[in-house]
Amino acid sequence: MSNNKRLEKSVKISYSDIKVVVGLDFGTVYSGFSYCHVASNQEICSNDIWPGEIGRFKTNTILQYDDDYNNVVLWGAAALAKRPNRRQNSKRTRPVELFKLYLGSLQDDLKPSLPIDYKKAITDFLREIGKVIKERIECCWPSVNYFENVLLVLTVPAEYSVKDISIMRECIFYANLIKESDSQKLRFTTESDATALYCGKNMSHNIGETIMIIDCGKGTVDITTRTLIGNNPLQLGEVTAQISDFCGSAFIDDEFVKFLRERLGNNAIDGLIENHYSQYQFIVKDFCQHAKDPFTGDDPNFSYMIDIAPSLYDYEEIMEEFIDVKYNDIKEMFDIVVNRIIRLIHTQFSNIQETCSRVSLVGEFSENRYLQNRIKEEFGHRINNISIPVQPTTAIARGAVIYGLSVISTGLTDLNDSNDSKITPILKVLKYTYGIECYADWKESDPLYRKTYGKISRFSTMVKRGTNIEIGQSFSYNIAPEPNQASKNFAIYYTREYNAEFCDESGMRLLGVLRIDLPDTHLDNRNINFELIFGENKITAFARNEPNGQKYMINFPYSNDDY
Repeated sequence: MSNNKRLEKSVKISYSDIKVVVGLDFGTVYSGFSYCHVASNQEICSNDIWPGEIGRFKTNTILQYDDDYNNVVLWGAAALAKRPNRRQNSKRTRPVELFKLYLGSLQDDLKPSLPIDYKKAITDFLREIGKVIKERIECCWPSVNYFENVLLVLTVPAEYSVKDISIMRECIFYANLIKESDSQKLRFTTESDATALYCGKNMSHNIGETIMIIDCGKGTVDITTRTLIGNNPLQLGEVTAQISDFCGSAFIDDEFVKFLRERLGNNAIDGLIENHYSQYQFIVKDFCQHAKDPFTGDDPNFSYMIDIAPSLYDYEEIMEEFIDVKYNDIKEMFDIVVNRIIRLIHTQFSNIQETCSRVSLVGEFSENRYLQNRIKEEFGHRINNISIPVQPTTAIARGAVIYGLSVISTGLTDLNDSNDSKITPILKVLKYTYGIECYADWKESDPLYRKTYGKISRFSTMVKRGTNIEIGQSFSYNIAPEPNQASKNFAIYYTREYNAEFCDESGMRLLGVLRIDLPDTHLDNRNINFELIFGENKITAFARNEPNGQKYMINFPYSNDDY
Protein backbone atom coordinates (compact mmCIF):
# COMPACT_ATOMS: atom_id res chain seq x y z
CA MET A 1 0.00 0.00 0.00
CA SER A 2 1.32 3.45 -0.87
CA ASN A 3 1.98 6.10 1.76
CA ASN A 4 -0.96 8.16 0.45
CA LYS A 5 -3.32 5.25 0.92
CA ARG A 6 -1.97 4.70 4.43
CA LEU A 7 -2.75 8.31 5.34
CA GLU A 8 -6.32 7.76 4.22
CA LYS A 9 -6.73 5.47 7.22
CA SER A 10 -5.37 8.05 9.66
CA VAL A 11 -6.71 11.24 11.16
CA LYS A 12 -4.92 14.35 12.36
CA ILE A 13 -5.48 15.22 16.03
CA SER A 14 -4.28 18.34 17.78
CA TYR A 15 -2.35 17.63 20.97
CA SER A 16 -1.55 21.26 21.70
CA ASP A 17 -3.05 20.96 25.19
CA ILE A 18 -0.90 17.94 26.15
CA LYS A 19 1.91 18.86 28.54
CA VAL A 20 2.81 15.45 30.02
CA VAL A 21 3.04 11.93 28.57
CA VAL A 22 2.60 8.92 30.86
CA GLY A 23 3.61 5.41 29.75
CA LEU A 24 1.84 2.69 31.74
CA ASP A 25 3.23 -0.85 31.74
CA PHE A 26 0.39 -2.95 33.15
CA GLY A 27 2.00 -6.35 33.58
CA THR A 28 0.87 -9.79 34.63
CA VAL A 29 3.09 -9.89 37.73
CA TYR A 30 4.59 -6.38 37.99
CA SER A 31 3.41 -2.97 36.82
CA GLY A 32 4.99 0.46 36.61
CA PHE A 33 4.86 3.79 34.83
CA SER A 34 7.15 6.46 33.43
CA TYR A 35 6.41 10.08 32.61
CA CYS A 36 7.85 13.07 30.83
CA HIS A 37 6.99 16.75 30.34
CA VAL A 38 6.67 17.53 26.65
CA ALA A 39 8.90 20.60 27.06
CA SER A 40 11.68 18.72 28.88
CA ASN A 41 13.36 17.35 25.76
CA GLN A 42 12.59 13.71 26.58
CA GLU A 43 13.97 13.67 30.13
CA ILE A 44 11.92 10.63 31.08
CA CYS A 45 11.40 9.72 34.74
CA SER A 46 10.22 6.39 36.16
CA ASN A 47 8.22 6.13 39.36
CA ASP A 48 9.91 4.34 42.27
CA ILE A 49 7.62 5.31 45.17
CA TRP A 50 4.78 2.89 45.94
CA PRO A 51 2.53 2.17 48.91
CA GLY A 52 4.52 -0.18 51.13
CA GLU A 53 7.72 0.05 49.08
CA ILE A 54 10.24 2.65 47.94
CA GLY A 55 13.15 2.33 45.56
CA ARG A 56 11.74 -0.15 43.02
CA PHE A 57 10.54 0.85 39.56
CA LYS A 58 7.66 -1.63 39.57
CA THR A 59 5.15 -2.87 42.09
CA ASN A 60 3.29 -6.17 42.24
CA THR A 61 0.14 -6.53 40.15
CA ILE A 62 -1.85 -7.83 43.11
CA LEU A 63 -4.93 -6.79 45.09
CA GLN A 64 -6.00 -7.47 48.69
CA TYR A 65 -9.78 -7.12 49.14
CA ASP A 66 -12.05 -6.96 52.15
CA ASP A 67 -13.90 -10.08 53.28
CA ASP A 68 -16.65 -9.56 50.68
CA TYR A 69 -14.25 -8.84 47.83
CA ASN A 70 -15.91 -5.49 47.23
CA ASN A 71 -13.29 -2.94 48.21
CA VAL A 72 -9.52 -2.91 47.82
CA VAL A 73 -7.79 -2.87 51.21
CA LEU A 74 -4.18 -3.11 50.00
CA TRP A 75 -2.57 -3.34 46.60
CA GLY A 76 0.86 -3.73 45.02
CA ALA A 77 3.81 -4.51 47.30
CA ALA A 78 1.75 -3.49 50.32
CA ALA A 79 -0.55 -6.47 49.68
CA LEU A 80 2.31 -8.93 50.08
CA ALA A 81 2.79 -10.67 53.39
CA LYS A 82 5.01 -9.37 56.17
CA ARG A 83 7.23 -11.61 58.25
CA PRO A 84 5.00 -14.17 60.03
CA ASN A 85 4.72 -14.09 63.82
CA ARG A 86 4.32 -17.17 65.99
CA ARG A 87 1.79 -15.43 68.20
CA GLN A 88 -0.19 -13.83 65.38
CA ASN A 89 -1.57 -16.03 62.68
CA SER A 90 -4.58 -14.03 61.55
CA LYS A 91 -6.25 -15.03 58.31
CA ARG A 92 -7.31 -12.63 55.61
CA THR A 93 -8.79 -13.01 52.17
CA ARG A 94 -6.45 -14.52 49.64
CA PRO A 95 -4.92 -11.84 47.37
CA VAL A 96 -6.16 -11.61 43.80
CA GLU A 97 -3.38 -11.85 41.22
CA LEU A 98 -2.59 -12.91 37.63
CA PHE A 99 -5.92 -11.48 36.46
CA LYS A 100 -4.34 -10.04 33.31
CA LEU A 101 -4.05 -13.62 32.01
CA TYR A 102 -7.77 -13.53 31.23
CA LEU A 103 -6.94 -11.32 28.24
CA GLY A 104 -5.12 -12.75 25.23
CA SER A 105 -5.13 -16.26 23.84
CA LEU A 106 -4.12 -18.29 26.89
CA GLN A 107 -5.98 -21.57 27.30
CA ASP A 108 -8.73 -21.54 29.91
CA ASP A 109 -7.11 -24.34 31.94
CA LEU A 110 -3.96 -22.19 32.36
CA LYS A 111 -5.86 -19.19 33.71
CA PRO A 112 -6.02 -18.71 37.49
CA SER A 113 -9.20 -19.18 39.48
CA LEU A 114 -10.45 -15.78 40.65
CA PRO A 115 -13.01 -14.94 43.37
CA ILE A 116 -14.20 -11.92 41.34
CA ASP A 117 -14.68 -10.99 37.70
CA TYR A 118 -11.34 -10.31 36.02
CA LYS A 119 -12.60 -7.00 34.59
CA LYS A 120 -13.32 -5.76 38.11
CA ALA A 121 -9.81 -6.76 39.21
CA ILE A 122 -8.20 -5.00 36.22
CA THR A 123 -10.30 -1.88 36.79
CA ASP A 124 -9.57 -1.81 40.54
CA PHE A 125 -5.84 -2.18 39.99
CA LEU A 126 -5.76 0.51 37.30
CA ARG A 127 -7.71 2.80 39.62
CA GLU A 128 -5.15 2.33 42.41
CA ILE A 129 -2.09 2.81 40.22
CA GLY A 130 -3.91 5.75 38.62
CA LYS A 131 -4.02 7.48 42.01
CA VAL A 132 -0.23 7.22 42.22
CA ILE A 133 0.14 8.55 38.66
CA LYS A 134 -2.04 11.57 39.45
CA GLU A 135 -0.17 12.26 42.70
CA ARG A 136 3.17 12.06 40.92
CA ILE A 137 2.07 14.44 38.14
CA GLU A 138 0.66 16.91 40.66
CA CYS A 139 3.83 16.77 42.75
CA CYS A 140 6.10 17.41 39.76
CA TRP A 141 3.96 19.95 37.91
CA PRO A 142 1.23 21.51 40.11
CA SER A 143 -0.12 23.57 37.22
CA VAL A 144 -0.81 20.51 35.05
CA ASN A 145 -4.43 19.38 34.99
CA TYR A 146 -4.35 15.59 34.71
CA PHE A 147 -7.51 15.16 32.63
CA GLU A 148 -6.80 18.10 30.34
CA ASN A 149 -3.03 18.00 29.90
CA VAL A 150 -1.94 14.33 30.07
CA LEU A 151 -1.63 11.78 27.26
CA LEU A 152 -1.75 8.21 28.60
CA VAL A 153 -0.04 5.47 26.59
CA LEU A 154 -0.91 1.93 27.67
CA THR A 155 1.18 -1.00 26.48
CA VAL A 156 -0.40 -4.32 25.52
CA PRO A 157 0.96 -7.67 24.29
CA ALA A 158 1.29 -7.92 20.51
CA GLU A 159 -1.17 -10.82 20.45
CA TYR A 160 -4.08 -8.78 21.85
CA SER A 161 -7.15 -8.72 19.65
CA VAL A 162 -9.41 -5.75 18.99
CA LYS A 163 -11.72 -7.20 21.66
CA ASP A 164 -8.92 -7.37 24.25
CA ILE A 165 -7.94 -3.75 23.60
CA SER A 166 -11.57 -2.72 23.79
CA ILE A 167 -11.83 -4.35 27.24
CA MET A 168 -8.68 -2.56 28.39
CA ARG A 169 -10.07 0.75 27.13
CA GLU A 170 -13.31 0.12 29.03
CA CYS A 171 -11.38 -0.66 32.23
CA ILE A 172 -9.30 2.51 31.82
CA PHE A 173 -12.45 4.60 31.60
CA TYR A 174 -14.08 2.92 34.63
CA ALA A 175 -10.84 3.34 36.58
CA ASN A 176 -11.10 7.10 35.97
CA LEU A 177 -7.71 7.29 34.28
CA ILE A 178 -9.20 8.85 31.16
CA LYS A 179 -12.63 10.36 30.63
CA GLU A 180 -14.56 8.59 27.90
CA SER A 181 -15.28 11.94 26.25
CA ASP A 182 -11.50 12.47 25.91
CA SER A 183 -10.68 9.09 24.38
CA GLN A 184 -8.07 10.68 22.07
CA LYS A 185 -5.91 11.15 25.18
CA LEU A 186 -5.53 7.39 25.44
CA ARG A 187 -3.19 5.58 23.05
CA PHE A 188 -2.12 1.95 22.83
CA THR A 189 1.17 0.48 21.66
CA THR A 190 2.50 -3.05 21.90
CA GLU A 191 5.00 -4.03 24.57
CA SER A 192 7.44 -5.20 21.90
CA ASP A 193 7.20 -1.91 19.99
CA ALA A 194 7.72 0.10 23.18
CA THR A 195 10.73 -2.00 24.18
CA ALA A 196 12.25 -1.65 20.72
CA LEU A 197 11.83 2.14 20.82
CA TYR A 198 13.53 2.33 24.21
CA CYS A 199 16.44 0.14 23.14
CA GLY A 200 16.75 2.03 19.86
CA LYS A 201 16.93 5.37 21.66
CA ASN A 202 19.61 4.10 24.04
CA MET A 203 21.98 2.53 21.52
CA SER A 204 24.44 3.84 19.00
CA HIS A 205 23.93 1.88 15.83
CA ASN A 206 23.97 2.08 12.06
CA ILE A 207 21.24 1.94 9.46
CA GLY A 208 20.56 -1.64 8.45
CA GLU A 209 21.70 -3.21 11.72
CA THR A 210 19.59 -6.04 13.11
CA ILE A 211 18.81 -5.93 16.84
CA MET A 212 17.50 -8.85 18.88
CA ILE A 213 15.62 -7.70 21.98
CA ILE A 214 15.13 -10.25 24.76
CA ASP A 215 12.55 -9.13 27.31
CA CYS A 216 13.06 -11.31 30.38
CA GLY A 217 10.11 -10.62 32.63
CA LYS A 218 8.69 -12.23 35.73
CA GLY A 219 6.23 -14.45 33.86
CA THR A 220 7.28 -14.57 30.22
CA VAL A 221 10.35 -14.15 28.06
CA ASP A 222 9.56 -12.36 24.78
CA ILE A 223 12.09 -12.15 21.96
CA THR A 224 11.73 -9.84 18.96
CA THR A 225 14.08 -8.90 16.15
CA ARG A 226 14.10 -5.45 14.54
CA THR A 227 16.07 -3.72 11.79
CA LEU A 228 17.08 -0.06 12.09
CA ILE A 229 15.82 1.77 8.99
CA GLY A 230 16.04 5.38 10.19
CA ASN A 231 17.72 7.45 12.90
CA ASN A 232 16.04 10.85 12.71
CA PRO A 233 13.34 10.15 13.57
CA LEU A 234 14.01 6.67 14.93
CA GLN A 235 12.47 4.02 12.66
CA LEU A 236 12.63 0.31 13.33
CA GLY A 237 11.65 -2.25 10.73
CA GLU A 238 8.92 -4.84 11.20
CA VAL A 239 9.47 -7.76 13.56
CA THR A 240 10.94 -10.52 11.43
CA ALA A 241 10.39 -13.10 14.14
CA GLN A 242 8.87 -13.12 17.60
CA ILE A 243 8.88 -15.80 20.27
CA SER A 244 7.20 -15.90 23.67
CA ASP A 245 7.44 -18.54 26.37
CA PHE A 246 6.47 -18.87 30.01
CA CYS A 247 10.00 -19.09 31.41
CA GLY A 248 10.41 -15.86 33.36
CA SER A 249 11.93 -15.55 36.81
CA ALA A 250 8.67 -16.58 38.53
CA PHE A 251 9.34 -20.14 37.40
CA ILE A 252 12.48 -20.17 39.55
CA ASP A 253 10.12 -19.43 42.45
CA ASP A 254 8.13 -22.51 41.40
CA GLU A 255 11.29 -24.62 41.47
CA PHE A 256 12.00 -23.29 44.98
CA VAL A 257 8.53 -24.40 46.10
CA LYS A 258 9.19 -27.86 44.60
CA PHE A 259 12.38 -27.95 46.66
CA LEU A 260 10.37 -27.17 49.81
CA ARG A 261 7.91 -29.93 48.96
CA GLU A 262 10.75 -32.43 48.70
CA ARG A 263 12.14 -31.35 52.09
CA LEU A 264 8.91 -30.78 54.04
CA GLY A 265 6.30 -32.86 52.24
CA ASN A 266 3.30 -31.97 50.13
CA ASN A 267 0.88 -31.90 53.05
CA ALA A 268 2.77 -29.15 54.86
CA ILE A 269 3.11 -26.94 51.77
CA ASP A 270 -0.47 -27.56 50.60
CA GLY A 271 -1.74 -26.70 54.08
CA LEU A 272 0.38 -23.57 54.19
CA ILE A 273 -0.98 -22.38 50.82
CA GLU A 274 -4.56 -23.23 51.70
CA ASN A 275 -4.69 -21.90 55.28
CA HIS A 276 -1.90 -19.33 55.57
CA TYR A 277 -1.34 -18.01 52.07
CA SER A 278 0.15 -14.73 53.27
CA GLN A 279 2.87 -16.64 55.13
CA TYR A 280 3.52 -18.75 52.03
CA GLN A 281 3.90 -15.48 50.10
CA PHE A 282 6.43 -14.25 52.60
CA ILE A 283 8.61 -17.35 52.29
CA VAL A 284 8.74 -16.97 48.49
CA LYS A 285 9.35 -13.21 48.71
CA ASP A 286 12.21 -13.73 51.16
CA PHE A 287 13.77 -16.32 48.85
CA CYS A 288 13.61 -13.83 45.96
CA GLN A 289 15.25 -11.03 47.94
CA HIS A 290 18.02 -13.04 49.59
CA ALA A 291 18.71 -15.90 47.18
CA LYS A 292 17.32 -15.46 43.67
CA ASP A 293 18.03 -11.78 43.01
CA PRO A 294 21.65 -11.76 44.27
CA PHE A 295 22.61 -15.15 42.78
CA THR A 296 25.47 -14.81 40.28
CA GLY A 297 26.78 -18.38 40.07
CA ASP A 298 30.30 -17.15 40.78
CA ASP A 299 30.53 -18.13 44.46
CA PRO A 300 30.23 -21.90 45.17
CA ASN A 301 29.86 -21.09 48.88
CA PHE A 302 26.71 -19.04 48.29
CA SER A 303 23.77 -20.37 50.31
CA TYR A 304 20.47 -19.29 51.79
CA MET A 305 18.97 -20.12 55.19
CA ILE A 306 15.18 -20.34 55.59
CA ASP A 307 13.54 -19.88 58.98
CA ILE A 308 10.39 -21.92 58.49
CA ALA A 309 9.28 -22.26 62.11
CA PRO A 310 7.00 -19.17 62.24
CA SER A 311 5.19 -20.31 59.11
CA LEU A 312 4.83 -24.04 59.77
CA TYR A 313 4.55 -24.26 63.56
CA ASP A 314 1.07 -25.83 63.16
CA TYR A 315 2.62 -28.93 61.61
CA GLU A 316 4.07 -31.13 64.35
CA GLU A 317 5.66 -33.49 61.84
CA ILE A 318 8.03 -30.72 60.71
CA MET A 319 11.21 -31.31 62.72
CA GLU A 320 13.39 -28.65 61.05
CA GLU A 321 13.29 -25.00 62.04
CA PHE A 322 15.92 -23.93 59.51
CA ILE A 323 16.65 -25.19 56.01
CA ASP A 324 20.01 -24.50 54.42
CA VAL A 325 19.57 -24.06 50.65
CA LYS A 326 22.99 -24.67 49.18
CA TYR A 327 24.67 -23.31 46.05
CA ASN A 328 23.94 -26.41 43.94
CA ASP A 329 20.27 -26.35 44.98
CA ILE A 330 19.86 -22.76 43.85
CA LYS A 331 21.86 -23.30 40.66
CA GLU A 332 19.64 -26.24 39.74
CA MET A 333 16.53 -24.07 40.24
CA PHE A 334 18.04 -21.47 37.90
CA ASP A 335 19.29 -23.89 35.27
CA ILE A 336 15.90 -25.50 34.70
CA VAL A 337 14.52 -22.08 33.69
CA VAL A 338 17.65 -20.52 32.13
CA ASN A 339 18.22 -23.55 29.90
CA ARG A 340 14.75 -23.04 28.51
CA ILE A 341 15.56 -19.39 27.76
CA ILE A 342 18.79 -20.47 26.03
CA ARG A 343 16.83 -22.87 23.83
CA LEU A 344 14.36 -20.11 23.01
CA ILE A 345 17.16 -17.78 21.87
CA HIS A 346 18.66 -20.54 19.71
CA THR A 347 15.27 -21.01 18.07
CA GLN A 348 15.04 -17.27 17.40
CA PHE A 349 18.46 -17.24 15.74
CA SER A 350 17.34 -20.16 13.57
CA ASN A 351 14.19 -18.32 12.53
CA ILE A 352 15.76 -14.99 11.56
CA GLN A 353 18.49 -16.70 9.46
CA GLU A 354 20.58 -13.52 9.25
CA THR A 355 23.43 -11.78 11.02
CA CYS A 356 22.38 -10.07 14.23
CA SER A 357 24.34 -6.92 15.09
CA ARG A 358 23.56 -6.85 18.80
CA VAL A 359 21.44 -8.36 21.55
CA SER A 360 19.76 -6.20 24.17
CA LEU A 361 18.45 -7.70 27.43
CA VAL A 362 15.60 -5.91 29.19
CA GLY A 363 13.00 -6.75 31.84
CA GLU A 364 13.21 -7.57 35.54
CA PHE A 365 15.04 -10.88 35.11
CA SER A 366 17.65 -9.34 32.78
CA GLU A 367 19.31 -7.69 35.80
CA ASN A 368 20.30 -11.08 37.21
CA ARG A 369 24.04 -11.68 36.77
CA TYR A 370 23.72 -15.45 36.39
CA LEU A 371 21.30 -15.11 33.47
CA GLN A 372 23.50 -12.47 31.85
CA ASN A 373 26.61 -14.66 32.16
CA ARG A 374 24.88 -17.75 30.78
CA ILE A 375 23.61 -15.85 27.72
CA LYS A 376 27.05 -14.32 27.08
CA GLU A 377 28.76 -17.71 27.45
CA GLU A 378 26.32 -19.35 25.05
CA PHE A 379 26.10 -16.67 22.35
CA GLY A 380 29.21 -14.52 22.80
CA HIS A 381 30.98 -16.37 19.98
CA ARG A 382 28.35 -15.38 17.40
CA ILE A 383 27.60 -11.83 18.50
CA ASN A 384 29.99 -9.33 20.03
CA ASN A 385 27.54 -6.86 21.52
CA ILE A 386 25.27 -8.28 24.24
CA SER A 387 24.20 -5.39 26.45
CA ILE A 388 21.77 -4.35 29.17
CA PRO A 389 20.53 -0.74 28.87
CA VAL A 390 20.16 1.60 31.82
CA GLN A 391 17.10 0.72 33.93
CA PRO A 392 16.09 -2.38 31.88
CA THR A 393 13.08 -2.91 34.16
CA THR A 394 11.53 0.32 32.86
CA ALA A 395 12.07 -0.39 29.15
CA ILE A 396 8.40 -0.91 28.29
CA ALA A 397 7.07 2.10 30.21
CA ARG A 398 9.82 4.40 28.92
CA GLY A 399 9.31 3.16 25.38
CA ALA A 400 5.62 3.96 25.74
CA VAL A 401 6.53 7.54 26.66
CA ILE A 402 8.79 7.79 23.60
CA TYR A 403 5.89 6.57 21.47
CA GLY A 404 3.55 9.12 23.05
CA LEU A 405 5.97 11.96 22.35
CA SER A 406 6.14 10.88 18.70
CA VAL A 407 2.33 10.83 18.51
CA ILE A 408 2.26 14.41 19.78
CA SER A 409 4.92 15.55 17.32
CA THR A 410 3.09 14.08 14.32
CA GLY A 411 -0.50 14.35 15.49
CA LEU A 412 -1.31 11.25 13.47
CA THR A 413 -3.21 8.31 14.87
CA ASP A 414 -4.49 5.18 13.19
CA LEU A 415 -8.26 4.85 13.23
CA ASN A 416 -7.86 1.22 14.29
CA ASP A 417 -6.51 2.51 17.62
CA SER A 418 -9.51 4.76 18.25
CA ASN A 419 -13.08 4.08 19.24
CA ASP A 420 -14.12 4.09 15.61
CA SER A 421 -14.40 0.42 14.70
CA LYS A 422 -16.61 0.99 11.67
CA ILE A 423 -13.82 0.67 9.13
CA THR A 424 -14.69 -1.05 5.88
CA PRO A 425 -12.70 -4.30 5.61
CA ILE A 426 -10.17 -4.49 2.80
CA LEU A 427 -10.96 -7.52 0.62
CA LYS A 428 -8.47 -9.43 -1.50
CA VAL A 429 -8.64 -12.44 -3.80
CA LEU A 430 -5.77 -14.86 -3.28
CA LYS A 431 -3.67 -15.47 -6.39
CA TYR A 432 -1.87 -18.42 -4.83
CA THR A 433 -2.67 -21.57 -2.90
CA TYR A 434 -0.89 -21.66 0.48
CA GLY A 435 -0.01 -24.62 2.65
CA ILE A 436 2.65 -26.38 4.68
CA GLU A 437 4.76 -29.49 4.32
CA CYS A 438 3.37 -32.36 6.40
CA TYR A 439 4.40 -35.97 6.90
CA ALA A 440 1.84 -38.78 6.84
CA ASP A 441 1.88 -42.58 6.74
CA TRP A 442 2.70 -43.93 3.27
CA LYS A 443 -0.16 -45.79 1.59
CA GLU A 444 -0.17 -48.42 -1.16
CA SER A 445 -1.71 -45.86 -3.54
CA ASP A 446 1.19 -43.43 -3.00
CA PRO A 447 4.26 -43.34 -5.26
CA LEU A 448 6.81 -45.86 -4.00
CA TYR A 449 9.77 -43.55 -4.68
CA ARG A 450 8.35 -41.03 -2.18
CA LYS A 451 8.31 -43.55 0.67
CA THR A 452 10.80 -42.70 3.45
CA TYR A 453 10.84 -44.87 6.58
CA GLY A 454 7.14 -45.59 6.11
CA LYS A 455 6.26 -41.88 5.73
CA ILE A 456 5.52 -39.56 2.84
CA SER A 457 5.95 -35.79 2.58
CA ARG A 458 2.84 -33.98 1.30
CA PHE A 459 1.68 -30.43 0.65
CA SER A 460 -1.19 -29.73 3.06
CA THR A 461 -3.40 -26.95 1.72
CA MET A 462 -4.48 -24.25 4.17
CA VAL A 463 -6.20 -21.84 1.77
CA LYS A 464 -6.75 -22.10 -1.98
CA ARG A 465 -6.17 -19.71 -4.86
CA GLY A 466 -9.27 -17.65 -5.64
CA THR A 467 -10.43 -17.42 -2.01
CA ASN A 468 -11.88 -14.04 -1.00
CA ILE A 469 -10.24 -12.86 2.23
CA GLU A 470 -10.22 -9.80 4.47
CA ILE A 471 -6.91 -8.20 5.42
CA GLY A 472 -5.99 -9.71 8.78
CA GLN A 473 -7.87 -12.96 8.17
CA SER A 474 -6.20 -16.13 9.42
CA PHE A 475 -6.28 -19.80 8.43
CA SER A 476 -5.35 -22.45 10.97
CA TYR A 477 -4.04 -25.99 11.07
CA ASN A 478 -3.68 -28.28 14.11
CA ILE A 479 -0.98 -30.88 14.37
CA ALA A 480 0.14 -33.33 17.06
CA PRO A 481 3.93 -33.79 17.32
CA GLU A 482 5.42 -37.27 17.37
CA PRO A 483 6.22 -38.74 20.81
CA ASN A 484 9.53 -37.40 22.14
CA GLN A 485 9.74 -34.86 19.28
CA ALA A 486 11.67 -31.89 20.74
CA SER A 487 11.32 -29.40 17.86
CA LYS A 488 9.45 -28.85 14.62
CA ASN A 489 9.87 -26.88 11.42
CA PHE A 490 6.83 -25.48 9.62
CA ALA A 491 7.83 -25.06 5.96
CA ILE A 492 5.32 -22.76 4.21
CA TYR A 493 4.85 -23.11 0.43
CA TYR A 494 2.70 -21.41 -2.19
CA THR A 495 1.73 -22.28 -5.76
CA ARG A 496 -0.60 -21.12 -8.52
CA GLU A 497 -2.03 -24.63 -8.75
CA TYR A 498 -5.50 -25.03 -7.26
CA ASN A 499 -4.88 -28.63 -6.22
CA ALA A 500 -1.33 -29.58 -5.29
CA GLU A 501 -0.03 -32.73 -3.62
CA PHE A 502 3.71 -32.36 -3.11
CA CYS A 503 6.11 -29.57 -2.19
CA ASP A 504 8.55 -30.34 -5.02
CA GLU A 505 6.01 -29.95 -7.81
CA SER A 506 6.72 -27.53 -10.64
CA GLY A 507 5.75 -23.97 -9.72
CA MET A 508 5.83 -24.64 -5.99
CA ARG A 509 7.79 -21.97 -4.06
CA LEU A 510 9.00 -21.84 -0.46
CA LEU A 511 7.73 -18.77 1.41
CA GLY A 512 9.76 -19.50 4.53
CA VAL A 513 10.20 -21.69 7.58
CA LEU A 514 9.05 -21.21 11.17
CA ARG A 515 11.05 -23.23 13.69
CA ILE A 516 9.57 -24.00 17.10
CA ASP A 517 10.83 -25.67 20.27
CA LEU A 518 8.91 -28.51 21.95
CA PRO A 519 10.50 -28.92 25.40
CA ASP A 520 7.64 -30.83 27.05
CA THR A 521 8.42 -34.19 25.50
CA HIS A 522 7.06 -35.99 28.57
CA LEU A 523 3.49 -34.79 27.94
CA ASP A 524 0.83 -36.83 26.18
CA ASN A 525 -1.74 -35.40 23.75
CA ARG A 526 0.44 -32.47 22.72
CA ASN A 527 -1.14 -30.14 20.19
CA ILE A 528 0.27 -27.30 18.07
CA ASN A 529 -2.01 -24.68 16.55
CA PHE A 530 -0.47 -23.18 13.40
CA GLU A 531 -1.90 -20.15 11.58
CA LEU A 532 -1.25 -18.12 8.46
CA ILE A 533 -2.39 -14.49 8.81
CA PHE A 534 -2.64 -12.27 5.72
CA GLY A 535 -1.82 -8.65 6.56
CA GLU A 536 -1.54 -5.57 4.39
CA ASN A 537 2.09 -6.06 3.43
CA LYS A 538 3.13 -9.23 5.18
CA ILE A 539 2.12 -12.81 5.78
CA THR A 540 2.52 -13.93 9.38
CA ALA A 541 3.15 -17.51 10.38
CA PHE A 542 2.07 -18.08 13.99
CA ALA A 543 2.33 -21.21 16.12
CA ARG A 544 1.14 -21.84 19.66
CA ASN A 545 2.18 -24.80 21.78
CA GLU A 546 -1.17 -25.48 23.43
CA PRO A 547 -0.01 -27.41 26.54
CA ASN A 548 2.45 -24.75 27.78
CA GLY A 549 1.41 -21.56 25.98
CA GLN A 550 4.66 -21.00 24.02
CA LYS A 551 4.15 -18.67 21.05
CA TYR A 552 6.21 -18.33 17.89
CA MET A 553 5.76 -15.86 15.07
CA ILE A 554 7.59 -14.88 11.91
CA ASN A 555 6.67 -12.31 9.28
CA PHE A 556 7.32 -12.60 5.57
CA PRO A 557 7.26 -9.19 3.81
CA TYR A 558 5.01 -9.51 0.78
CA SER A 559 3.10 -7.17 -1.49
CA ASN A 560 -0.62 -7.74 -1.04
CA ASP A 561 -0.94 -7.26 -4.80
CA ASP A 562 0.89 -10.58 -5.09
CA TYR A 563 -1.32 -12.57 -2.74
